[in-house]
Amino acid sequence: MVAVLGLALQKKEGTDIAEGGIKTFVGFLVLTGGAGVITSALDPFGKMFMAAFHVQGVVPNNEAFTATALGKYGSATALILLVALVVNVILARFSHFKYIYLSGHVMINMSCMLAVLLAVAGFTEVPSIIIGGTFLGLFDTIMPALIQPFVKKVTNSDEIAIAHTGDFGYLISGLVAKAFGDPSKTTEDINVPKKVSFLRDNTIAVTVTMAVAYIIVAIAAGPTYVAKFSGGINYLIYALIEAGSFSAGVYIMLAGVRMILNELIPAFKGISEKLVPGAKAGLDIPILFPFAPNAVIIGFFASFVGGLVATVMMIIFHTTIVIPGVVAHFMCGATAGVIGNSVGGRRGAVIGAFTQGVAISWVPILLIPVLGHLGLGTASFADADFGVVGSIVGYSGLSAGRTGIIVALVACLVLFFLASAIMEKRAKATK
Repeated sequence: MVAVLGLALQKKEGTDIAEGGIKTFVGFLVLTGGAGVITSALDPFGKMFMAAFHVQGVVPNNEAFTATALGKYGSATALILLVALVVNVILARFSHFKYIYLSGHVMINMSCMLAVLLAVAGFTEVPSIIIGGTFLGLFDTIMPALIQPFVKKVTNSDEIAIAHTGDFGYLISGLVAKAFGDPSKTTEDINVPKKVSFLRDNTIAVTVTMAVAYIIVAIAAGPTYVAKFSGGINYLIYALIEAGSFSAGVYIMLAGVRMILNELIPAFKGISEKLVPGAKAGLDIPILFPFAPNAVIIGFFASFVGGLVATVMMIIFHTTIVIPGVVAHFMCGATAGVIGNSVGGRRGAVIGAFTQGVAISWVPILLIPVLGHLGLGTASFADADFGVVGSIVGYSGLSAGRTGIIVALVACLVLFFLASAIMEKRAKATK
């Protein structure tokens, strides 16, 4: 719909509008289809990991929580999302922050969390829709702005932004990488000996890397446990197949990214020129992956190691144990690695993604006091923005009920427009 509207505002021919709309639609389906393949391949990996190392606890998975909660909060979730879209466009139109959040699938998860938190605080459906939609629209406008300097560094342009519920984590990654990294040595210049030069091919590199990880975990879990997933296939062969499936998912996802960029960005200029002058399209994180393929894998493993370190810390300090969410550490860790590499090189990719991995491991613990008592304590949200937004709304409700949440919303709006005014003044001063 965004592509169609953008092309229509540019007064393109009907055939061009149809072509742009259909290709964008298919591109998003290809991207989400690839992400689905990756998720399916990582799911048994996570289960084998837990069995191999005998750990149990909260599993950070956005979709699992949403699927559980939608039965009761489905209508509120959908309407909060609708209000958020409107609020996002209005705020982008009348503030310095010209970002239109287009990652609808992660908006659904955030809408669901807000619906649950506001219901727990005692709001009836209509007030919760208005308040939740305003909260979500506000954060959808400001979060992409926080990491735009890093996105510009990665893409060497200012045409696109990143709209994802891990934006705050990527901000942390970028700041840490900039402080402690070395931008002179990028992950993409890693010297590969001639004998293994075939590993320069991203598909092969991903497959080989993941095959090693899968085989180690499969051996640790044992053939008896792996047989629960393998359907009679030899457990080592099954590990290789899942590694290949993961790589195939990455390949499919990147094909979807190319389709979206080719169609949506030119179409989005119509919206930018007519509805929200200077607007930037906020897109999902795989958009960044082609810019630094090596950093994607490095970031994933660094983030996952960060999750393991955080789990050990939880065991030592006798807190609730959060199992490293493999999907979250891949998607968010890869993005943190790409951003860390852009400002801090190889060291920045590792340190930035590792720090991000530690940070998102504590998000479920932050949310347990406000979500755990709903009977959903074994599943929680994974990405950093859930911790930020959920803490503001949830703890305001815990401390002062509905009044506390309304005060928090007003305070956030005041800070938003204050920041907008300051940035606008700076922009004029530099002209």
